[in-house]
Amino acid sequence: MLDKSIPFYNVLMERKKGKPMFQYDLPEGFRFVLFKPGDEQEWAEIETSVLEFDKVDDALYYFRESYMKYMDELMQRCLFIEDPEGKKVATITTWWTFTGTRRDPWIHWVAVRPEYQGLGLGKALVSKGMKHLIALEGDRNVYLHTQTWSYKAIGIYQKASFEITRKKGLGGYENNEYAKAVKLLSKYL
Repeated sequence: MLDKSIPFYNVLMERKKGKPMFQYDLPEGFRFVLFKPGDEQEWAEIETSVLEFDKVDDALYYFRESYMKYMDELMQRCLFIEDPEGKKVATITTWWTFTGTRRDPWIHWVAVRPEYQGLGLGKALVSKGMKHLIALEGDRNVYLHTQTWSYKAIGIYQKASFEITRKKGLGGYENNEYAKAVKLLSKYL
């Protein structure tokens, strides 16, 4: 869940190709499943539960506008974790973003419902998501955008060989807050 008690700064991260992968398995009874039409509601509920959106309807609108026009890719790139009862409790999207004319692999929207945090699901999700993305795109440099409010997730990303980068222009982000973000995060990481 986002910690909105600290200042917000954008954070861009990069995992260079060839870096070692980490392996975290799901706890017993949990399983990974790919997106299928109709799962957009659960994606929106998960993302709203971690405060990425104020309302489920806002999350649903974003998801439909950003991803559903690419349905074939969406069904290959959006992963969920289901609990033993089949409830979707976490998600990651192994997507892509254009940097200039180049299409780069990106991790989008990693979230675990608050009541399921602390079980290792986030680590397993990022581990599986990275392996999944490499299977789709090859072992290339991978990027993600996050924020200082997600410092707990940044720790997980660092275990997956991501590093905070000062590069500008990735995925349309200016990355002008690098120094402020790094200084603030040094208190939490």
